[in-house]
Amino acid sequence: MAVDREQVLRAAASLLMRKSSATMDEVARAAGISRATLNRQFAGRDALVRALEELGIAECEAAVARAVIDDGPAADAVRRLVQELEPVARQLAFLYSENQLFEGDKQNAGWARLDARLVALFRRGQEAGEFRIDLSPVWLTEALYGLLVSAAWAVCEGRVAPKDLSSNVTELLLGGALRTQK
Repeated sequence: MAVDREQVLRAAASLLMRKSSATMDEVARAAGISRATLNRQFAGRDALVRALEELGIAECEAAVARAVIDDGPAADAVRRLVQELEPVARQLAFLYSENQLFEGDKQNAGWARLDARLVALFRRGQEAGEFRIDLSPVWLTEALYGLLVSAAWAVCEGRVAPKDLSSNVTELLLGGALRTQK
């Protein structure tokens, strides 16, 4: 029987988001495979986390591309981006908590590519007079990630309705980022 690697990764991400200390045995059970099969796919937890990171980055880059963030007003692009990132928010929540992914020389270059695209979006919004200039584009990017992650956790815990994730993130972020007319 062939193992669907992406399905295993999604099951692992779902479990690990809820229980970051889950064992590889628990991950295998959640994915509906044996521990031996999991070990053939991923030689330990670090390999599993790195594979989840690769999938997460690829999905985020695809979401950025689908959102066409270089077109139209920046605020509209942020709204489209959040909607496109919503399906991967749970996976981002897990990855965001894995500090080893963001330390030292082993950091995946994909994060820097994503950051650069989002920073450019917020900078474009500032240059167009849409966004406040007292908040750096880097900070606005980090705020977007943080809100997505927080919303994903809240949805996972049943404190926020899944249908409200995008609007909650977008409205809170843009409510704080938009430049007000005086």
